[in-house]
Amino acid sequence: MKTVSNSIITMTELVLPQHTNQLGNLLGGQLMHWIDICAALSSSKHAGRICVTASVDNIDFHHPIKLGDVVTIVSSVNRVFNSSMEAGVSVCAENFTKSNKRHANSAYLTFVGLNSDGTPVKSEPIQPESDDEKRRYEEALQRRQVRLENRKD
Repeated sequence: MKTVSNSIITMTELVLPQHTNQLGNLLGGQLMHWIDICAALSSSKHAGRICVTASVDNIDFHHPIKLGDVVTIVSSVNRVFNSSMEAGVSVCAENFTKSNKRHANSAYLTFVGLNSDGTPVKSEPIQPESDDEKRRYEEALQRRQVRLENRKD
């Protein structure tokens, strides 16, 4: 059985002028794009196949990310269900000249692994090891139940 730690992907991006709005803040859509890529990679790493985005639960914007900041995006699979899996993403921003690192965003996304025909396939379960991984594993089931309930509406 694969572990959560085997699914970890870390991306680092530099916020450049083409990534910002008129206030010099990172565009939310740009960050969402980076988050989606990182989460897709961690899901694909776990599944050993192409995984596509099925849903985005939420993306919480805690602090603005500024022009020149270095953004570190870390994703891992929290739990595997049938053909779907939840990836959790944490985003930190750091200004090297000011030596300030801060947690800027969190997100949960659901991915589905596909075979070569584009059909969803079952993925191998994941084994949480640390207390934090076990907590995220349990919370992923609660979020899934909410997603399924919302689908009925």
